[in-house]
Amino acid sequence: MPELLSELTTLRLGGPARAYLRCDSAAAVAEAVARCDAAGEPVLLVGGGSNLVIADAGFDGTVVHLAHDTISVDGTVLTADAGAVWDDVVAASVDAGLGGLECLSGIPGSAGATPVQNVGAYGVEVSAWLDAVELFHRATGETAWVAPETLGLAYRTSRLKQHDATSGPADVVLRVRFALSDGASAPIRYGELARALGVEPGGTVDPADARRAVLGLRRGKGMVLDPADHDTWSVGSFFTNPVVPAAVAAATVLRIEEATGESTPQYPAPDGVKLSAGWLIERAGFRKGYDGGRTGVSLSTKHTLALTNRGTGTTAELLDLAGEVRDGVFARFGVELRPEPVLVGAELPPLRQ
Repeated sequence: MPELLSELTTLRLGGPARAYLRCDSAAAVAEAVARCDAAGEPVLLVGGGSNLVIADAGFDGTVVHLAHDTISVDGTVLTADAGAVWDDVVAASVDAGLGGLECLSGIPGSAGATPVQNVGAYGVEVSAWLDAVELFHRATGETAWVAPETLGLAYRTSRLKQHDATSGPADVVLRVRFALSDGASAPIRYGELARALGVEPGGTVDPADARRAVLGLRRGKGMVLDPADHDTWSVGSFFTNPVVPAAVAAATVLRIEEATGESTPQYPAPDGVKLSAGWLIERAGFRKGYDGGRTGVSLSTKHTLALTNRGTGTTAELLDLAGEVRDGVFARFGVELRPEPVLVGAELPPLRQ
C-alpha cells in the first residue's frame, strides 16, 4: 500500500488513504467497488493519477487502483483496459498502422480516464474515435458495453465525470474500445501541428509522423512526463479553455481587446465562443514560472496553463496559486477560469470579485 497518495499522482501531491486495493482485472475492479459500496465505504478510483488533485489530508476511504492494462488490436478496432497507460494505447494504434489517436500522444494518465474527461489535444477529441465503453453500474451491480452517444460527451466532460464527493462516480469505466482508420492520421486541424508537419490544415499524414511531431511539441511545453523535470509534475492544463455564451461573446471579446490592445484568439464552440485560457493568463500578468512568493509550487516555466509542484509543494499551496491566477484573470477580463482536474477533499478559494 502506498504510504501517501502522492505516489499515485502526476502532481506528486496528496496525503494518505485509509485503505488501498490494487486491481489487476476488470472483474477485480467491479468486485472491489461493489464490496466497498455494500459496506458504505467511500471509494476513490485511481488510474494514472494525472487528473487528480488530492488534499494534503488524503482520502478518508478506500483507494481502488485500476492496474489492469491489456491492449489488443483486431483489424481497425483497438480495445484497452481502463488501467492501460494512455500513451501506450496511442503507440499501439500507431504501431498497428491505425490512425485517429496520434494527436493524443504524450497525454499522461490511463485509458479509462479518456472518455470521462473526453480528452483532447491538437484538434482531436477521444469522442471522435470512441466506439464503446464497458461500465460497471454501481447501483445495479451490472456490467455492460455502452455506446458513446449515451455518455454526454462534451468539451472536457461527460456524464461519467459527474460524481459524489465521497462515493465517486455512478459508473466505473472498465474497458474502452476505439474504431480507427486504416493508414491515415486524423485530419490535422491544429495550426501549430500543421506547420510542424508541413501540411495544410485539414490534411492527413502518416500517423507515426504525427505522433513524433506531437510528442516534440508537448515536450517543448513540459507536457510529457519526466521525473527529472518539475515542469511535468502537474495535471497538464489546470484550467479548461473558457466557453463564453454566444449572447455575451462579442462584448466579452471587445472588453478583452480593449484591455490588451491585441486580437483575442477565439474558436467556435457549440454554446458560444471558446477562448484560450493560457493566453488570458499571460495577458493578466502571469508569466511562465510565476510563483507569487510561494516556494513549493509555480506555473510551469514552459507553459502558463500548467500549475506545477517544484518538489516541496503542498496541495493547499497549489490551490492557493490557482485561486490567485483565476482571480487575476477575472479581475482584468471578467472571465472565470474553471479547473479541469478532479479535486478530492479540496477546493479552490472562493472567487474574489
